[in-house]
Amino acid sequence: MTTDDHPWPTEIRLSKDRRTLTVGFDSGETFALPAEFLRIASPSAEVQGHSPDQRKTVPGKRNVEILSLEQVGNYAVKITFDDLHDTGLYTYDYLWDVGNRQDALWQRYLGELEAQGLSREP
Repeated sequence: MTTDDHPWPTEIRLSKDRRTLTVGFDSGETFALPAEFLRIASPSAEVQGHSPDQRKTVPGKRNVEILSLEQVGNYAVKITFDDLHDTGLYTYDYLWDVGNRQDALWQRYLGELEAQGLSREP
């Protein structure tokens, strides 16, 4: 386990179609995280801003794919998407957190798109 008691990843696997990242943890939890979800929930400042009120809703990412994964130290992966976004470091704690909150985060995103007149379509 990591120092803040989050589980440690035992598997990080990209699907053949490059649209799903499966992350398994030593707690027994496994999350299938769609590329679109990871892109719109990127921990980067470009998406999250520097405070909660600066967070941006990212439209048009329905067909985004993961180009590459790169391990960063002993704590994260860097994901490069086919729209060339690559500035967020997905820590193992972050992947565990968004995996656990995936449904709620996704529903919030869909609500934000609708409220802003935006679409998932490119």
